[in-house]
Amino acid sequence: MKKENQLITNKRNKIKKHSFSDRLLDVINYTIFSLFAFVCVYPFYYIFINTISNNKISEKGGVVWIPKGIHFQNYIDAFRIPGLGQAAMISISRTVIGTALTVLVAIFLGYMFTRENLFKRKIWYRFVVITMYFNAGIIPWYLTMMNLGLTNNFLGYILPTMISPFYIILTKTYVESTPKEIQEAADCDGAGVLQIFFKIMLPICKPILATIAIFTAVGHWNSFQDTLLLMTQEKFYTLQFILYRYLQSSQSLSAIINATAGSAEAILANTQTQTSIRMTVTIIVALPIMMIYPFFQRFFVKGIMIGAVKG
Repeated sequence: MKKENQLITNKRNKIKKHSFSDRLLDVINYTIFSLFAFVCVYPFYYIFINTISNNKISEKGGVVWIPKGIHFQNYIDAFRIPGLGQAAMISISRTVIGTALTVLVAIFLGYMFTRENLFKRKIWYRFVVITMYFNAGIIPWYLTMMNLGLTNNFLGYILPTMISPFYIILTKTYVESTPKEIQEAADCDGAGVLQIFFKIMLPICKPILATIAIFTAVGHWNSFQDTLLLMTQEKFYTLQFILYRYLQSSQSLSAIINATAGSAEAILANTQTQTSIRMTVTIIVALPIMMIYPFFQRFFVKGIMIGAVKG
């Protein structure tokens, strides 16, 4: 009995020690990840509270944790910027269309490069991959775009980004990681290449498709250099290009905002500062993609790990 009691006591002590170490580890983990989350979230919070605070206090750096003199006139004035609505439509259109086509081309080519009966499959695949390592430069790229008639053309945003070697590699590796028996069974049932692709491979490849979609969408939404190089007509300007242009001359933006503000709001309009303008436009541009991101985030780990690691 004494030995049994001693064994029970020892087990209880081990459990207590183990549970204490677990609790300590949990505390450390929660602390580290909370600090990490704070470091990630605080910059956005800081920008937002400065956009709704008194502009003069914000300009002097007096808003750090809590907004002071709350108002939303900065957003009301920002939406009066000439061409903002048109630019928003261009950004949304290029993001939706460009993302859809890039994802479709990536998964289709990735799937086709796994088909052993594709004529000269390895040569075509290497031809696509080699473009990752060699770039002619901006001037030859611009001359090519100009000769193709893609300057001052909405297709200039879409066509150059449709084929991405990196995404094709990801999707090819992902398709190769799926059971080949599925495609073989479909072949035996008389399904064609396109039937297998649309009815079988697309549903299976949802994780990698979602991963590529969010990466592509962020790239399209944040891009402004192609607008700078290709577009001279304001009807093709994107939100990001307007942000870039006005960040370079925020005094001009302040003058535009103050000129377009109504007479009843003249006092608030006159208080616009470079800081309030930069932060307000930044929130307007970043908010849409931040709202979409969480819906795709759960696919990242599975999509990237399976798409990037073979074996």
